[in-house]
Amino acid sequence: MEHGPLSDLQTPALLLDESRMRRNIQRLETHVSGKGALLRPHLKTAKSVDVAKVLLAGGTGPATVSTLAEAEVFAAAGVRDIVYAVGITPQKLRRVAEIREKGCDLSVILDSVEQARAVSEASRQAGKSIPALIELDCDGHRSGIDPGDPVLVEVGRILDEGAAELRGVLTHAGESYEVSGHAAHSDFAERERRAAVLAAETLRSAGLPCPVVSVGSTPTAHAAQDLTGVSEVRAGVYVFFDLFQAGIGVCTIDDIALSVLTTVVGHQREKGWIITDAGWMALSQDKGTSRQRVDQGLGLVCDASGKPYSDLIVVKANQEHGIVSVRPGSSSALPELPVGALLRILPVHACATAGNFGVYNVLPAGSGVSLKTWQRFSGW
Repeated sequence: MEHGPLSDLQTPALLLDESRMRRNIQRLETHVSGKGALLRPHLKTAKSVDVAKVLLAGGTGPATVSTLAEAEVFAAAGVRDIVYAVGITPQKLRRVAEIREKGCDLSVILDSVEQARAVSEASRQAGKSIPALIELDCDGHRSGIDPGDPVLVEVGRILDEGAAELRGVLTHAGESYEVSGHAAHSDFAERERRAAVLAAETLRSAGLPCPVVSVGSTPTAHAAQDLTGVSEVRAGVYVFFDLFQAGIGVCTIDDIALSVLTTVVGHQREKGWIITDAGWMALSQDKGTSRQRVDQGLGLVCDASGKPYSDLIVVKANQEHGIVSVRPGSSSALPELPVGALLRILPVHACATAGNFGVYNVLPAGSGVSLKTWQRFSGW
């Protein structure tokens, strides 16, 4: 489906710069493959078959998802190798088995004896093994088994000796989001690698299989210097990037491929405000940069071509109104923007912003080409 120029779009609208997206994809693919590992992109940010076709080799995988709705949509589109990277619950296992029955090699993750028993029982009932990876805690971020905890082998034995399949181990260095700079992210990447390799060696020493050793976060994936013993790396938001990732030094502002097109609808000049039609229903309420060196508010403001204004941010938002002003403490002047002027807002968190829209309005690579529309979906 083709569109005319940006002025024909109803705002707020989600824009995707295809050239930047492709550059981001190639950057990480080159880095990870150069370290001898496989890249397993996370599709939770994109939630789009069209994006997946660009992102995945041959469009078939490997891939990572965060919802079973994602697994179903991408499996129906031909993705054949998927990891569902959220701890599995018993009531979801029938749905997992149904997806697998349709030809997709969908695996689950878990970090407890209870989950392992549930997966083994569901495998027995289905008459086919459901593969599972044991989730590891490498940094205290969220879920997972400590690599040195004896329960690791216990969980592995339940899977291996039951009706399920022990496919390997998986970890996520989520705390890498709390530090800034390549050196700090590299340290987290090595911590992530060591935890996963130690767990794999422990399982193998106990006579258990561990073919997959999976690590990943967007910061550590880009900063990893050594992937010895790792079979695959996962990352997701790198496809689009956002202000949070720029704030911790993983990318630059110029790498951010996603933006929200909005229109100026009014002014409060005595307050230094420009009012737009993109409120938190379009931008989200994510203020993830508030603890970073530069607080980007609810988004960095650019002109219609995507060039950022000096220190102009969304300082506040209501449901359908965004309030644009100069960053507190800045000496920059508020630009003169008439009612009807188009602006683009760079997102603080690409996942949260994209989740508010049903389509990407794609700015194609190459000049003189009309906008394209790529569908995205939501739900669990």
